[in-house]
Amino acid sequence: MALSSKQSGVFKGMLTAMLASIVTIVVAIVFDPLNYYQLELVSERLAVLGLSLILPILFLIASVGRLAKFRFFSPEDIDGSGLTSGTNEVMVLQSLLQNTLEQFVIAFGVYTAWCLLMPSSWLSVIPLCSILFAIGRCCFFKGYKNGAPARAFGFALTFYSTVVLFFVLLGYQLIQMFG
Repeated sequence: MALSSKQSGVFKGMLTAMLASIVTIVVAIVFDPLNYYQLELVSERLAVLGLSLILPILFLIASVGRLAKFRFFSPEDIDGSGLTSGTNEVMVLQSLLQNTLEQFVIAFGVYTAWCLLMPSSWLSVIPLCSILFAIGRCCFFKGYKNGAPARAFGFALTFYSTVVLFFVLLGYQLIQMFG
């Protein structure tokens, strides 16, 4: 079955984001570029977590703010989605907010588990994945209106950087339990 041009564009964006995520995570684990190997206290790990959540929180706040600002200046949308069907622009902004919230919830859980459970020399992964989250959101926001191929890389960079982390975390913990 041949892929359509849109499917091919989405696949290329997803593949590029997956490779960028894997390379970033492997490099961070192998080289510990932020020199976190010496962190031993839970409070130090929580500090890494807190700093790493700043960018995802910023994008969640920006998403809420963009939607609120648009609704305030749009007579058709000021009453909110519960009371109106919404203009196309407000539906796009709502979709961006919804996706960012979903991505944030996943990242929050995975970043927290990683910071508390993984070796301290692997903690550099979390701030770097936070940066990938931010880059991914920027690309997703920028490409959203241009269709699936234009937003695929941004979505996938946000998603895969967290999903790869999760599966590394899961695999590591299973090895610790049964290996």
